[in-house]
Amino acid sequence: MSDTTSAAADPRGAPLGEQGPVGPLIQAFRRRAGLSQEAAAAGAGISTRALRDIERGRARRPRPRTLSSLAEPLGLSSDELAGLLTAARTGPPRDAGRTRLLILGPLGLQRGRTPVPVTGPMLRRLLGLLALKHPEPATQQEITDTLWPSGPPHSHPSLIHTYVSQARRLLAPCGPRSAPPTVIARTPTGYRLEASRNQIDLGLFDALLAQADRLHREADPEALYESLTGALRCWRGPVLADADPVLRRHPAAVAADERRVRAALLHADTALLLRRSEEAVPVLADLANSEPLHEGLHARLILALADSGEQAAALKVFARLRHRLDEELGIEPGAEVREAQLRVLRRQPSRPRRSGHSTPAHSTPPHRTATAGPVPAQLPAGADTYVGRRPQTHVLDTLVAPDPARRPHVAVVVGAPGVGKTALATHWAHARRDHFTDGQLFVDLRGHSRLPALRPGDVLAQFLRALGAPPRELPENPGNPENEGEVAALYRTLLAHKRLLIVLDDARDAAQVRPLIPGAPGCAVVITSRSRLAGLVSTDGARRVALDVLDPDEGRRLLGSIVGACNVAAEEEAARRLVELCGGLPLAIRIAGANLVARDASIADHCAELAGDGILGRLHIEGDRRSTVRSAFELSYRTLPDEARGMFRLLGQLPGPDITVDAAAALAGSTPADSAVLLARLADAHLVRERAGRFGLDVLLRSYARELTGTEEARAARLRILPSQAGRPGRRRNEPDNCSGSCASSAGSRT
Repeated sequence: MSDTTSAAADPRGAPLGEQGPVGPLIQAFRRRAGLSQEAAAAGAGISTRALRDIERGRARRPRPRTLSSLAEPLGLSSDELAGLLTAARTGPPRDAGRTRLLILGPLGLQRGRTPVPVTGPMLRRLLGLLALKHPEPATQQEITDTLWPSGPPHSHPSLIHTYVSQARRLLAPCGPRSAPPTVIARTPTGYRLEASRNQIDLGLFDALLAQADRLHREADPEALYESLTGALRCWRGPVLADADPVLRRHPAAVAADERRVRAALLHADTALLLRRSEEAVPVLADLANSEPLHEGLHARLILALADSGEQAAALKVFARLRHRLDEELGIEPGAEVREAQLRVLRRQPSRPRRSGHSTPAHSTPPHRTATAGPVPAQLPAGADTYVGRRPQTHVLDTLVAPDPARRPHVAVVVGAPGVGKTALATHWAHARRDHFTDGQLFVDLRGHSRLPALRPGDVLAQFLRALGAPPRELPENPGNPENEGEVAALYRTLLAHKRLLIVLDDARDAAQVRPLIPGAPGCAVVITSRSRLAGLVSTDGARRVALDVLDPDEGRRLLGSIVGACNVAAEEEAARRLVELCGGLPLAIRIAGANLVARDASIADHCAELAGDGILGRLHIEGDRRSTVRSAFELSYRTLPDEARGMFRLLGQLPGPDITVDAAAALAGSTPADSAVLLARLADAHLVRERAGRFGLDVLLRSYARELTGTEEARAARLRILPSQAGRPGRRRNEPDNCSGSCASSAGSRT
């Protein structure tokens, strides 16, 4: 293999999209020589901008004299120079038969460099969906929902087949080709677009972004900047900018737009580092228009404009953002944007220093530079489908309130098993992660799990490793309670000046989480638990966020997000009944919806399968132990003391919706004081509902309690509430007795 071929094969010199072969070759030779663009250009006697344009493919056929001037500084052999001159004469190869799908902007189709019109709206929707899902298949249900958002016609299976055939003809190559053709293949669940990643602009962007992530870890800012520039050049606007809302809001489209923002933020940081901030301004300005409330984008735009000598324009950006935040959200800009504004006003340097230069202590940049190590980003994936919970989300938003005096430090999300505590916490954390520039930590504390609950010391050690603490600074056994204080002190020290989000999922009690709460004012903690964690509210100033089951409308929207809104609309009454059978519990609705999709059954038929006794045995997903309602309830039940378990089982025998403390005492054959303690314990675990001094079970929890109750135990409880009629003439059958002075008035019906 010749030197020229080896250089061209350098992965960092891979062509970006349609650029010619000269740019990657020169870039690879320059990196081999260990030169920056500035040094190589100076050695060749040309401008840095000219060399940059050549490497980026803007100058597709540079002059031979320019290429010859680069031979000496780049150390080119005569064969390598001859290869460059030949490539410049012939230009980039043409492939008239290659088909490319463009979705990063308005939908487009190209064959070679020739645009191919895609006129039919159904065809445009189908191609957009297949390109979004690539390389995964689009299911039959996804295709149906995308093509007919308001509900499909009866003939939709044959119509889908027709549109797929039309799309195949449109994608068919013509003439000679050097790449595999783009085809639409049938799969067991739907259709998949079979094409190389570079034949779809989203695939090319993701490949370049993955390359940028590798270069970021290698601390090579120049190569990182070139890779990010190529990635962002793939975009012509928001994903499928001219498509229907149902396609623009597809989870894959939303995720792609988020990756674009992430790439733009890192691109801007790297541009500031390399003193090329003016090149980042157009990208940031375009994205700031698309994301008018994104504070990270606006902070970097302010810094980039100021660094380019446009201080007045930078201050106008801040003023517009502040006005929009006040008008739409009623809040002030966050610390990152305010610090960027102050740097402009004080005329402080806004770009990070080059590697190897010291940074003055007073000049800490408000963002991470490209040379900083990776920040922890431990949040698990959020649910693709999420509905409701707006009041609870507003409470969590106080954690990022602009006024530090009104900003709580801790929020606890509490509720019954399966009600969606973790889903809310992770959904909110992903939506607000830009407020926490130093990263996010997440841990499942296993407070209600078949595995042992995690000890605070073990969690602290895990967090410290994620934060980059040297192992030698940790005690040999950080999980030992004797070392917990030392580990917690180191943890608080590392977080003293950071803006970090800590999500502590499934806490057992307050003692398990208190050592994990830092004292740093810039950090926020979100805790989820099946217990009320009243101690954190009373002594630690935590904001309490209580979750209940979904109301009927929210339940139907959640079901529609899983099985398709058109299907729910077509069987509205059956959907309402299904949500009612699930008791509005999000976990149960998700399981029922997943089974509906898997079995391709009607909602009415599935309701008939679920109705009746033993519903919990049918609310599970085969092969997934975690996707079962009974298992979620069991984990809470197992943590109860024996007396509380007994009271829970007896509450399943209630003839009415709820009960008073006195009636519960009669039901259990105990004193009112003892019953009050047990009911409070069950309410703290969110296994019973407490309202105005009355206690009751939700629909599915009542079914679970009845499953646990033995025949004799149930019979004895019924006799205590409805005593035998033996020896009591004149009393109608099944008439309740006035036992314990309160049963008849409180156990039977709600007053």
